[in-house]
Amino acid sequence: MKKNSKKEIKEALKKWEDEVLNPRVKKFNLDKSPTTFYTPISSDSSYFMDKVGFPGQFPFTAGNNPFEFWRAYANFAAKVGYRSDWGGTGRSGKYGGFGTPADYRDYLLKMQSMGRYGGPNIAFDLVTQCGYDSDSSFAEGEVGRVGVAVDSMQDFTVIYEAFTGNLDIDKVPSNFTINAPAAVLIAMYACLAKRRGIPLNKLTGTPQNDILKEFIARGTYIYPPAPSMRMFRDTCVFCCKHMPEFNINSIGGYHIREAGATRVQDLAFSMANGIAYIEAGLEGGLEVDEFAPAFTFNAFGGSMEIYHEIAFQRAARRVWARILRDRFHAKDSKSMQIRQPITAHIGCSSTTLQRPLNNLARAVVGGMAAGMSGGIPGAFPPFDEPLGLGHSQEATQLQQDASRIMIYEAKVTDVCDPWAGSYFMESLTDEIEKDALAELEKIEKMGGAVAAIENGYMPRAVAKSAYERQKKIENQEELVVGVNCFTGEHEIDVSINRVVEATYDPQLMKTAEERQKANLARLKRERNGTAVVSSLRSLKVQAEDKDKNLMPIICECVENDATLQEICDVLREVFGEAQPMKL
Repeated sequence: MKKNSKKEIKEALKKWEDEVLNPRVKKFNLDKSPTTFYTPISSDSSYFMDKVGFPGQFPFTAGNNPFEFWRAYANFAAKVGYRSDWGGTGRSGKYGGFGTPADYRDYLLKMQSMGRYGGPNIAFDLVTQCGYDSDSSFAEGEVGRVGVAVDSMQDFTVIYEAFTGNLDIDKVPSNFTINAPAAVLIAMYACLAKRRGIPLNKLTGTPQNDILKEFIARGTYIYPPAPSMRMFRDTCVFCCKHMPEFNINSIGGYHIREAGATRVQDLAFSMANGIAYIEAGLEGGLEVDEFAPAFTFNAFGGSMEIYHEIAFQRAARRVWARILRDRFHAKDSKSMQIRQPITAHIGCSSTTLQRPLNNLARAVVGGMAAGMSGGIPGAFPPFDEPLGLGHSQEATQLQQDASRIMIYEAKVTDVCDPWAGSYFMESLTDEIEKDALAELEKIEKMGGAVAAIENGYMPRAVAKSAYERQKKIENQEELVVGVNCFTGEHEIDVSINRVVEATYDPQLMKTAEERQKANLARLKRERNGTAVVSSLRSLKVQAEDKDKNLMPIICECVENDATLQEICDVLREVFGEAQPMKL
């Protein structure tokens, strides 16, 4: 055997295409081959150290670490029967929240009685997410529906009655899925620690605090983009200075892709948002290595295209690392890492209401992509995701077992970055990186993420992509099994029993709004009204000074029992309100 030069391979490839591939394409009357073949000329392996490197080293293409912490205890966890959805001391528990604070507290206590000791991972209702109180006219019919209602420090304190002693807030982390009013919830957390005599530097956890993606995708914004970024700056500086173990944010390309963005838009928009957040921290007077290690990513989006999702994760780590090192001159390797609880996955939008048990197979595809791109091979989401709120015990069990099978039987995580050096995967990773950087450059020329939101570019791009994808599904250009293909009369709709865990008590949900409004009325009667008015006046004065950090005065407002909406209304008066964009 002899070594082949790239010139020889290129000539041989051309000959193969002319003599083998193209005649076959013509034979089947196709415009082009339905498959792709990669060779050594598809990707330049001479730049291995710059493009791939080793796990745990720049540019982190191959992963953040040689192995993740959970891998060290995987066999022990299997032998003792540990369930990852139980959480545990030192980690957050299952994402949830409903009804009134007392309802959610009692649910958390119930979980603890079942051995689930994770810290609170709180879902807030839409009323809270949009900065309103439960007695607002905008709140009617929504109080406690898709999360727990939190109007005041008193409400926040009630939730945390479930976390004392060995589960006090200096021993378990807290996660807050909140964006526009994130500053108020962070202030409540700080004030709770103060009341309990716990130093702020002992607090751990993660607020989502990713307001830019709300303008691009979800829509739970309050103030216009620029003052919203001022609020992010203030929380960033406050957390860095006073709560150094508490993450600053959880950037979410996931929501952008779920709203319809393409894979390239997901990566480019997420990077643009991340850059804006880094710039906000610098604007607040911080050094990049002071705060960037406390940035996290909730997750990027996902799809059923397994190869592309593996390449996406590899490209994302490389792009972020280079941005932090080359643009912001970070020196700490932790500043350059994308930390996220979920890596590759299929995305909830890939699940189908038709023949829902097929979603388990889909989730396993996503889990395999995660395991082969540096993450936990989680079969996310449970198969009954599209059937409504509340995953059944059966779906959760199958999800857990699918992940276990990938880890312990298929041994998917035994090799770090198994695709490293693959002609195909390196070429695909380069392609995604190149396309995303081109899209990012377009945004940068507009003035960055905030400008690209204000001029409507990013929201409109997502809406257009969503429309185009749906059109492809309807035209059968994209095939979805059981939805637009294989739907004949002889296909069988397989189903199994579903027992939904009694998480959301229907009776409690039915009366939550009435009970929460009564609690709020009682608070307003009994609190020190003079102190509330005084602190809110101070908030207004300080908000008018754009250089003033508002976190200390928001903490004072919270301490004096000013409500969430009262605080947000003052800021609405000063900042104005963001208006829905015409797409």
